[in-house]
Amino acid sequence: MPAWLPVLKTVLPYLTTVVTTAVPAFTAKKDNERIAELQSAVKHNAESIKVLAEQLQRTVQALETGAASAERAVRSAQRVSTVALAVAAAALLLAIMALWAK
Repeated sequence: MPAWLPVLKTVLPYLTTVVTTAVPAFTAKKDNERIAELQSAVKHNAESIKVLAEQLQRTVQALETGAASAERAVRSAQRVSTVALAVAAAALLLAIMALWAK
């Protein structure tokens, strides 16, 4: 008995289902049907691209808003750290002067 025969016996019941499903996809359609199908697909793709472009625009605007907010926060933190550095330097000078004054 050939080695492929058990495989064939296993596959054979499912083969009819596969063939009946696949054959209509490969049958020849009329040119008008093909054109209509392609036009429908193009229209659907154009609508999808428009929706995606709008979503991308909203996303970019949200990112720009977030970036501006983050930039303001960084500037504020820089100002606070500059003031803190100045206060620390003044405290250090006062401490050094207090040590020399003794």
